[in-house]
Amino acid sequence: GRQDAPALPVLALLFFTLFTQGENCPATCLCPDPHTVDCSGRGLTRLPDEIPLDVRRLLLADNWIPRIPSDFLVLYSDLVYLDLRNNSLSHIEPGTLSTSSRLVFLDLGCNNLTEIPKGTFGESRSLIKLRLGNNPYLSMINEDAFMGLTSLRELELERNALSGLQVGALSQLPSLRVVRLEGNPWVCNCNFANLFTWLVENSHKLPKGIEGMECSLPTDGRRVPLSQLSQDSFRECQITLTLTDFLIIIFSGISVSVAAIMASFFLASTVHCFQRWSKGTKGDEEESEE
Repeated sequence: GRQDAPALPVLALLFFTLFTQGENCPATCLCPDPHTVDCSGRGLTRLPDEIPLDVRRLLLADNWIPRIPSDFLVLYSDLVYLDLRNNSLSHIEPGTLSTSSRLVFLDLGCNNLTEIPKGTFGESRSLIKLRLGNNPYLSMINEDAFMGLTSLRELELERNALSGLQVGALSQLPSLRVVRLEGNPWVCNCNFANLFTWLVENSHKLPKGIEGMECSLPTDGRRVPLSQLSQDSFRECQITLTLTDFLIIIFSGISVSVAAIMASFFLASTVHCFQRWSKGTKGDEEESEE
């Protein structure tokens, strides 16, 4: 009997932990283990109250949640896995995810996001998988949207409303292994040329390569499989003047015009002064002759 005595406090602590964990579990949610809160498919219109502060896995998929409070991840700093798939999120407030130092998995797929601005994910250096697919209004991703995500291995951007994407957004992800970009309304114009080059060079990172990916021609909107395109398809883009070149030429033209106008004005003034001076000298000569 004496040998069992030390086990009693441990058992008491275990029962206490399980009991309090049950108490801490938000109403209508399930807590299958002390660090997991599962509120999937509960018809929630906002984040539930009384989520335990030490939660590590938070499952909130298939609800109607429209926003995440900007201080949310300050409170839940142990969070590793956050699933917000299939909700009503239209934007992520700046700074919301910038403190998520431990977050490894983030699912924001099947929402109403319209853009991913610069610094949305702050310095989430632990993030390995980011799902942003199936956001039918997501048409704008800033070139620095994923800046600082040095551990990111998987990025999902499939079936969004992207007609273009700056290569910098992808090329600054040193650990990227898998990227999904299929099912977007890409437009094969000169802005797409750099992305096309990147896709060809990194086709091993696309689950099916460039097979199945299409872009529409800017002239008639006809869809063309990327597999039918080559670098030559975008050759004219190298000849076409960029906006900067165009502005330089215009500005040079303006400068030359201004210089010409000023030269003409100076010449005219000089001629006018010379005429007045010659008239004056002529008048003096006539007076002296009289």
